[in-house]
Amino acid sequence: MAFILGLDTGGTFTDAAIINSENGALVAKAKAPTTREDLSIGLGEAIHSVIDQLAQDQRQSLKQVCLSTTLATNAVVEGMGGRIGLVMIGFAETSLSKNNLGNSLGQDPVAFVTGGHKTDGKPQAPLDMAALEAFADQYGKDISAIAIAGHFATRNPEHEIAARDLLRKKTGCPITCSHELSSELGGPKRALTALLNARLIDLLDRQINATNDIITSSGINAE
Repeated sequence: MAFILGLDTGGTFTDAAIINSENGALVAKAKAPTTREDLSIGLGEAIHSVIDQLAQDQRQSLKQVCLSTTLATNAVVEGMGGRIGLVMIGFAETSLSKNNLGNSLGQDPVAFVTGGHKTDGKPQAPLDMAALEAFADQYGKDISAIAIAGHFATRNPEHEIAARDLLRKKTGCPITCSHELSSELGGPKRALTALLNARLIDLLDRQINATNDIITSSGINAE
């Protein structure tokens, strides 16, 4: 017999349920308020409440934990999320006025770096590695993630990849490249997609780590 613990962190409540994986039967369920300021509090209350309904021998049958959330959607709608850095390669500053990019960026730092490619995939200018290093030195300790968008990166992602490798090495931050998420030719729209993704990384990372810590401290050996 194997049990599965399912967790769903919503904007208002965090739900926990344990089911029997063999027959789909509901074994136990619990609910706790979601604590956005510290997700571990609400998650911990829900997890402990549902686990406490199991007999001691049943706890050893918990083999898998599944996590879902609407916090990412809520964060996008509400403009929440971590402080990020945006790197625009080969774009003019006027690109911030397109596709609501500037409003979504808010007061977070942005660097306009020489480089990028033409429509045929050939470089329009060499990538300014010194500017990337300066950006990393100035903001690396103050941001939770970085989004990178290169001019026509969907035709040639070389400069996005080079910038990603340098910035990751310099800052240790998670990095989102626009060509990995979208095939859109429009640079500002791709940049917005990368920005929103990067902004959510810290939020989701905290949720996953909090869940893992609580499960481990509860003595549950589950995947």
